[in-house]
Amino acid sequence: MLYGLLAIVSVALALSLWKIHTIRQAANDIGTQMKEIVKTDTNTVITLDSHDRVMLDLADCINRELRNVREAYLRYHTGDREVKEAVTNISHDLRTPLTAICGYLDLLHRTKDPEKQEEYLAIIEERTEIMRQLTEELFRYSVILTNESMPMDDDVLINQVLEESLAGAFPAFTARGIEPEVDITAVRVERRTNRAAVARIFNNLLNNAAKYSDGDLSIRLTEDGTVTFSNRAASLNREAAEHLFDRFYTTKASRDSMGLGLSIAKALAERMGGSITAGYADGHLTLTVKL
Repeated sequence: MLYGLLAIVSVALALSLWKIHTIRQAANDIGTQMKEIVKTDTNTVITLDSHDRVMLDLADCINRELRNVREAYLRYHTGDREVKEAVTNISHDLRTPLTAICGYLDLLHRTKDPEKQEEYLAIIEERTEIMRQLTEELFRYSVILTNESMPMDDDVLINQVLEESLAGAFPAFTARGIEPEVDITAVRVERRTNRAAVARIFNNLLNNAAKYSDGDLSIRLTEDGTVTFSNRAASLNREAAEHLFDRFYTTKASRDSMGLGLSIAKALAERMGGSITAGYADGHLTLTVKL
């Protein structure tokens, strides 16, 4: 019996030693692969020949963290590039009207002709207003980005907010000779959301249409809360339409915009649990809002 017991102990000890050896081998494999991954910055993951469940779980855990680190690294570098591009765009957009203001101020000092002075002052006033709009647009966007919380405690009648936004945009449409075709459902479309944010979305989309439409605009609100804004836009194409919501993206027709209006609208819609998409077909741009 003693020999049997010694045999069992020997086998158990041998198994324990083999287990320890395989764990140490797996740990060494993890360490070696980690050094290589960090050194080469590749997308490879840690693989093990071991069948030990604990070590396999450890390798899976490390692989998950490696993926998280790589995603964070990519977001950081993407964001860094976007910031640099944004600074360049902002500098250019602000410098253009500012240069014009400085130039016309110099001309204003050099002339004593009242008519010329009045003309120069009008141009300076126009460029100053453009700068005001640009800085206001940038300020609003920065506020949206930094304000993580948004109260969603308003009982909003979407029909009414859309009608009010249309009334506010009427002067801009009239100046461009645009007579919108409006189809708003008679069914009450109500949402528990943020009224100011909904109004901002509609205002930004209408302002975009007033600036860049080729002379027409169709607006439709359906019973399910889908709002579509459609207009002819010969200056666009399908590729450009895909980038309309990108931060600081502007079309060639843009003169007094940083390209933040649609980006702001998209950010607000998504924060409220909705969406905005753009489609382009047969020369028509269609922006679809779902709330």
